[in-house]
Amino acid sequence: MANEIIVIGSGAAGMSAASAAKSKCPEAKVTVFTEDEDVAYSPCAIPWGIEGKIPWEGLVMHTPEFYAKERGIDIHTRTTVESVDDESKTVTAGGAQYHYDSLVIATGGKVFVPPISGANLKNVFVVRTVRDGKNIQAALKDATRVVIGGAGVIGLELAVAFKEMGKEVTVVEMMDQVIPRIADRDMADVIQKDLEGRGIRFVMKAPLQSVNGQDKVESVSAAGETIPCDVVIFATGVRANLEIPKALGLDIGHLNAVIASPTMNPYRRGRLVPDIFVAGDLVQCSSAVMPGATMSQLGSTAVKQGMIAGTNAVCKDKVLFGEVASPWVSCIGDNQIAGTGLSKGLASWYGIDVAEGKAEGTTRARYYPGGLPYRVKLLADRTSHRIVGGQIVAGEGATGRIEWITMAVVCGMTAEDFLVKAETAYCPPTSMVRDPVLWAAEDLIKNLKQ
Repeated sequence: MANEIIVIGSGAAGMSAASAAKSKCPEAKVTVFTEDEDVAYSPCAIPWGIEGKIPWEGLVMHTPEFYAKERGIDIHTRTTVESVDDESKTVTAGGAQYHYDSLVIATGGKVFVPPISGANLKNVFVVRTVRDGKNIQAALKDATRVVIGGAGVIGLELAVAFKEMGKEVTVVEMMDQVIPRIADRDMADVIQKDLEGRGIRFVMKAPLQSVNGQDKVESVSAAGETIPCDVVIFATGVRANLEIPKALGLDIGHLNAVIASPTMNPYRRGRLVPDIFVAGDLVQCSSAVMPGATMSQLGSTAVKQGMIAGTNAVCKDKVLFGEVASPWVSCIGDNQIAGTGLSKGLASWYGIDVAEGKAEGTTRARYYPGGLPYRVKLLADRTSHRIVGGQIVAGEGATGRIEWITMAVVCGMTAEDFLVKAETAYCPPTSMVRDPVLWAAEDLIKNLKQ
């Protein structure tokens, strides 16, 4: 077993790797380096932290002191890794040199900020760390108007949070729908209409052209319009942080992320690098839906990859990371929206002709009080009838149902097999006696025959 483990990065992947390594090999020396001031926190919860629904200390699961005392993991916060030498197996960080037997690179991703003028003005933010959230919260105290660049799930969660705080909110999106790529228009439109009903304004098919002001933001330009604002948030997607992988000459895939084996080892010029492991947002995954690469920049994926990387960093008996369908879910206003596998847009990108099946119902038995609207869509390849994706918009209960559909996608079930084999639990306060997912499967089979 390896005795000295270094982990670069303290997010979900990095801390999962460190904890797994220490759990599998208690005698190992595990050291973590991070530029962040906080560790083991949930970036997904930052919108609710800004709104004040969750105290900032509640977002941080454990402190460096906890890891040192309870798990024997040494964490260096606010520390930059200057270099890695994989020949001598050393990491230089904070001006000091450290030896490793196994190295885990979990440096995550960086928010993409478009190269436009004014992006460096005061009160222009990205949302990635707890510190980002705290800085935004402080700036909002003296702000009345906010512009959010990007209508993905984080951008929309922020829009709702800011509106609840009494701000005037405008969302600017370069695509022609909210939650592009991963959600279909008919499902995404439900969310947009709800948010518009709350007073949130949308400017669609309009990339941000510039941020305007002297020292501090005063407006943005988009679609030929000048939109006054006091705060700008870029929620424009995440790109893999490749500084260290590129310095090491690791192979980068066509999705601009690190290519990894199922053991989470990277490659260099096509050959496995045995003592280095990668995990989290910088990794290119294999799709469970179609042969080929995909990205899965989700907290759940990061934790799973981190556990596998940390385990393999200390153990000879290797565990493997499989293909991904990347199920996701978000709470936006009063709705939950979830998806898995391919959307129609992604299916088209892969060259797949899909049929769809839809259904609507309620989240509880019709006669039980409190039931909320629930709509579901299933997608299947017209040629093979294999289910390749699904989406849900519901007032509650979306997570469990999208996980159920994910298993159908991962297992390669056809629509016909799904309808034969699927079973559902029933209780009036939690579900209808026959779940609308089954109705959607019936509609899907009907449309596949056309």
